[in-house]
Amino acid sequence: MKHCKLVAPCHFGMEAVLKREIHDLGYEVLEVDNGRVTYEGDAEGIVRSNIFLRATERVLLLVDQFKATTFEELFQGILAIAWEEYLPLDAKFWVTKATSINSKLFSPSDIQRIVKKAMVESMKKVYAVSRFEETGASYPVRIQIHKDLVSVYLDTTGVSLHKRGYRKYTVKAPVTETLAAGILLLSPWKKDRLLVDPFCGSGTFLIEAALIARNIAPGRNRRFTAEEWVNLIDPREWKEIRLEARDLETPYEGGLLQGYDIDGEALKAARQNAELAGVSGDIHFQQRDILDFHTPKKYGFVISNPPYGERLSDKETMKALYTSMGQIMRENPTWSFYWLTGFEDAVAALGKKPTKNRKIYNGMMKTYLYQYMGEKPPGRSCSKEEKS
Repeated sequence: MKHCKLVAPCHFGMEAVLKREIHDLGYEVLEVDNGRVTYEGDAEGIVRSNIFLRATERVLLLVDQFKATTFEELFQGILAIAWEEYLPLDAKFWVTKATSINSKLFSPSDIQRIVKKAMVESMKKVYAVSRFEETGASYPVRIQIHKDLVSVYLDTTGVSLHKRGYRKYTVKAPVTETLAAGILLLSPWKKDRLLVDPFCGSGTFLIEAALIARNIAPGRNRRFTAEEWVNLIDPREWKEIRLEARDLETPYEGGLLQGYDIDGEALKAARQNAELAGVSGDIHFQQRDILDFHTPKKYGFVISNPPYGERLSDKETMKALYTSMGQIMRENPTWSFYWLTGFEDAVAALGKKPTKNRKIYNGMMKTYLYQYMGEKPPGRSCSKEEKS
């Protein structure tokens, strides 16, 4: 495959993390926008991105962009694309999603219908057939229209990349795997530092931390839509890069990842998920209330997604909980605390202004990542994240 543009969507607020990941893979970042990073890639880039990137939701291949303010312009723009360069005769193709923001064309169902019709007409001219059986590999199409600019993508991923495959057991309001990984990569935490999640739930933060510590590629054990695209990507690329990913894995000394939760069922789910992820020996889970938080260690990190309180009646309970969390921070001034929460009175209840806060959408819910930086251990240089 020739060089192309790839687009990696992410949680709002995680763009800088994803940009750094893409740069570390060796690809040139072309643009950073709200909730997405565009970069230059190729067939190998599609494979590496799906297997190695931790903070993106999927990897999209940009096919074309053009302006359209009428459905006729949309039809003609799709018709003009050389679809035979991407889709073989037996391809199964459909518009899996269409979105429109601040544009004259706004009906997703009409956009999907017209794009599919134009694709069929375009391919008829090349393949000289009247209908397509669509019995071959899947090529899902995504359409995004922003201020009348139509972006046409092929989805190389399929099921979202946050589906690592290990989280079979969940609890209420879990943080996604991609967001958990992004927050860990955003923080100055490193694998030789103690990390505690006192509201660990199904264990996502700690499991993602263990995968990072072991340098385990998040996509090593799952499949991707583009693996069937033998007309575009040599199947050997997938095999060779998976083998490379396994060769890059490193051992990890356990005991530095600790998860607490007051709910025994949540801990059971966390242990089962860690087992499925292959990192159960790296994490210590314990049934413990946040009020019992204590540690003999002078330095460490707390990174957690505490309860928000969804009903008005929860507000006083949440205030008391966050007041207790604030007391724990005051008792451990050398520790760094990262709280991801949607509780609107969090800062007031914690009783301390954060070093930094970042607005992040966890699904459709607006949350904030409140960062309280503790002292650095002697002899440890200040990281880029700590300086920012």
